[in-house]
Amino acid sequence: MGKAKQATPDPGPANHDDEALVALLAAGLRLQAADQLWRVSGNTLPHRALLREAGGSWNRLDQCWDFAGEDPTAKLAAALATAPALPGHNSNEPEAPRPHYFGHRGRVRKRVLKAGAEALADYELLELLLFYSIERVDTKPLAKALLERFGTLGDVFAAEPAQLREFEIDQRTLVHFKAMREAGRRLVERKVKDMPVLTNWQQLIDYCHAALAHEKTEQFRILFLDRKNVLIADEVQQRGTIDHTPVYPREVVKRALALNAAALILVHNHPSGDPKPSRDDIEMTREIKVAAGALGISIHDHLVIGRKGHASFRSLGLLN
Repeated sequence: MGKAKQATPDPGPANHDDEALVALLAAGLRLQAADQLWRVSGNTLPHRALLREAGGSWNRLDQCWDFAGEDPTAKLAAALATAPALPGHNSNEPEAPRPHYFGHRGRVRKRVLKAGAEALADYELLELLLFYSIERVDTKPLAKALLERFGTLGDVFAAEPAQLREFEIDQRTLVHFKAMREAGRRLVERKVKDMPVLTNWQQLIDYCHAALAHEKTEQFRILFLDRKNVLIADEVQQRGTIDHTPVYPREVVKRALALNAAALILVHNHPSGDPKPSRDDIEMTREIKVAAGALGISIHDHLVIGRKGHASFRSLGLLN
């Protein structure tokens, strides 16, 4: 028997791959392989339904469509070939009506630039902030839903990631919220730094409220003051549970001595919202006062911060 002829490789698939890539490029799409994923970027907005049906998922952080598994080039090219022509792309069909929110972001930005952000309602301000972490969708319904669920802007920014994911909030927006909250805290902090805090008491209260009012667990902070009652440092001494924070007077005094502090203002929050001091709060404050007093360190006050108010041990006569 003669030898079987060796099959000649079919150059067709390679040509088909080239044709598929050309089809994607013609549609304004770019394909890249990255981290065991295939990523499609470029002019994806007109093709978002096709990309989703082909198994892609929108990556808001990197602004592209991710495909896991096999190279989706051929599948996408085939889908593009059978998809109806887009309005305005070699088609006699009239353009689809624009959504009601078309141009809304530009109008909001112009409004803020012209008249400032002060007149914006809370939902409008939150909507504006969401512009910069969520692309291509109307963010007004989401802003309203978040405020309805959590109550205030501060509560939205301080919400737990698991709670925010119920609204399909992604990692990019979570980071944005954390940054906004910290920016607000630092702005208020500037008003109490490097000046006698006892003569700027309301600004101190505002700062403590910004730092603690929306925390979901208890924090015990200490404001360390020098002999002129100027703020040396603000430190979180302990973090606790939703209703308890362990505080050790020896550690408080040790830190005060290390910073050469002459006086302290103790601050902690009640996540329940009610700033009324508990028996444990009163006993703990008494122990710290005794330990600090033995070394000549004064306790000017102990502030308990709730969501809508605060309690002052000195005003309540609990430091006598």
